Amino acid sequence: MRPEPLPVRRTAAPSRAPAPSGPSLVELVPILLQEARRYQVVLASIFAVIALIALVAGLFLLPRKYSVSTSVLAQESDIIEPLLEGRAVSTEAVDRAGLARQVVFGRKVMDEILQRGGWMEDKPSPAMQERLIEQIRERTRITNARENLVQITYHDSEPERAFRVTQAMAELLIEESLAAKERESTSAYEFIDRQVRGYHGKLTDAEENLQTYRSANVDAQPGSATDATTRISALRTQVEQTRMSLMEQRSRESALVAQLSGESSVTAVQTRESLYRTQLIELQNQLDTLLLSYTDKHPDVVRVRHQMDDIETAMRQEEQRRSQPGQQNAPTDARANPLYQELRSRLAEVRREIAATQSRMAASQTLLDGELERSRRIAASENELAELTRDYEVNRESYQDMLRRRESARVSMQLDRERRGLTMRVQDPAQMPLRPSGLSFTHFALGGLAAAAAVPFGLLFLFARFDPRIRSPRQIERLGGQALLTVVPAYRTSRDRRRELMRMALSASILCVVILAYALVYGFRKMHG
Repeated sequence: MRPEPLPVRRTAAPSRAPAPSGPSLVELVPILLQEARRYQVVLASIFAVIALIALVAGLFLLPRKYSVSTSVLAQESDIIEPLLEGRAVSTEAVDRAGLARQVVFGRKVMDEILQRGGWMEDKPSPAMQERLIEQIRERTRITNARENLVQITYHDSEPERAFRVTQAMAELLIEESLAAKERESTSAYEFIDRQVRGYHGKLTDAEENLQTYRSANVDAQPGSATDATTRISALRTQVEQTRMSLMEQRSRESALVAQLSGESSVTAVQTRESLYRTQLIELQNQLDTLLLSYTDKHPDVVRVRHQMDDIETAMRQEEQRRSQPGQQNAPTDARANPLYQELRSRLAEVRREIAATQSRMAASQTLLDGELERSRRIAASENELAELTRDYEVNRESYQDMLRRRESARVSMQLDRERRGLTMRVQDPAQMPLRPSGLSFTHFALGGLAAAAAVPFGLLFLFARFDPRIRSPRQIERLGGQALLTVVPAYRTSRDRRRELMRMALSASILCVVILAYALVYGFRKMHG
């Protein structure tokens, strides 16, 4: 029964009444209680509908998410690395999580995950496989727990499948990482080995070219330019010295010719005995000179001795002739000038020396011209020889460097094959999840109850706050500007009280149904895990 309007005593009405306004916050509390009593069935129904909808949604529509985590530890060998420092090349990996994502999210690993997760039992199409792979990637999180510790977290609606997929990801990550490192080191070794063979061929060709050029060009030998320069310097010095000697000898020749022109070949008339003695003295001097260079059996020495013997015989004959009467003071032939003869002898000797010096200078000049020509040939071949030598040295250095690198790559490859360089193991294995993670049914149910309680009270507050009707005596005094003398309360009949009791009983029943439904669902979930 809707209450009648409250009777009030009016005074003189103002000409213009102010526009009605809603009740204040102090006046709103009793109004809310009054309206709650009037619409308790409606409010209880709204509460029940929202609570039951939340219960059904949490029971059937709330997705269960089971999360499984595992961690993989990657370590470099602490024992082998110091022993092989500078020999083996270790693969540095700063971003372990990034490398793990590349490996796990690769197509090869994802195909294996689809097999182990049971998705391939339904034989999905390639497009469906791509969507499944995208969903798996979205539900997978790979992070760096520490510097060398990679954590893999995967969540799924089925706990057993979440466990199998997470376990498979860790195993495949270890297997593929070690296999990729082994393939990388093997590929590096094969590449360097091909480079070594290529540089060996280049080095052999460069050595053959250099040897062929040196065989074809005798002067193209190491140190030939230095030898030629030294030889040219020595020959030039020899030519200069010979030229100076020749100038000196020609000067002596000119002096002897001038002296010889001023002497007479005959000096005076002498006896024959004196002439023989002079010849004997000359022959003796000539013999002494010959004995300085030759032995007694030399033809010139023997000839001079025979001449001396002949002159001595002639002298004895002359003495015998002079011993005869009337022959003592007889003059003989004229005597030759000894200075003239000596000058002629010295002139002849100087001219012989000049001839010998000219011959030596011509020979030295010929040798010098030959060395100069050889030097020009060496200079012409130096550029090509330097280029061939440079190619040989560059190829030799590159070949030796590649040999060292191949040995280092071979050791690294052997370490990776034996899996001693990089060690990867499961640090924290995956565990079968017993409870779902994230938002649980209890949280969802409590949230539904909170929403079911908040929505009716929110609607009731909005209805009471913005209702334009006058609902309190203070509102009349505030609007009319006059004091209100008294308030006549509404009279409630027995019928009104029965209706109110029925509404309260119905509202309580509705609330009990909601509470019972929540209790039954909660007990059922507890019994069945």
